Amino acid sequence: GSPFSLSDLGMILAGQSGLALLPCRLVGNSAMIVPPESHRNRTQQGFTLLELLIVVAILATLVAIAVPGLAYYVDKTRYQVAISDLRSISLDILVYHQENNAYPDSLHEVGRGASRDPWGNPYQYLRIDGAGVNGRGQYRKDRNLVPVNTDYDLYSKGKDGKSASPFTSALSQDDIVRCNNGSYFGLVSDY
Repeated sequence: GSPFSLSDLGMILAGQSGLALLPCRLVGNSAMIVPPESHRNRTQQGFTLLELLIVVAILATLVAIAVPGLAYYVDKTRYQVAISDLRSISLDILVYHQENNAYPDSLHEVGRGASRDPWGNPYQYLRIDGAGVNGRGQYRKDRNLVPVNTDYDLYSKGKDGKSASPFTSALSQDDIVRCNNGSYFGLVSDY
């Protein structure tokens, strides 16, 4: 019989190709497959409140996991920068000693008086060799209360910005120090 319309042809072709029968619309000389109303509305709605809350909860969990790890690496990097600074200042002091046959009385004499550690505190320096008996109570001391240097003390007060001369003090545990006349640079807690 009866002749098929272009719309009927689209329905038949869609059915033979294994697709579900979809309605067709004639636009100009061609047929377009028109999705059902439920599909059109779904793509225009966006995300539901529940979907957004789930995404926010997942992101909050990831941030809570990542932040402590990031803080650890930031602190570790700052400790390494302080150690590098102490080594560099020690070289400047060594050059000064070779040129003047004496250690400087302050870091200003080697051009490092304005040097600050990664936490914004000035580096601490105390001349020992050639300084006389004054200041012996200020010398940095190990766990046996023996001075850790015989030439000079050079250190950073660390993250908390506080320090005490004996390494046994809780205030000294995060200090970055030069010990054994330059054989050790690092944290007091690791010495």
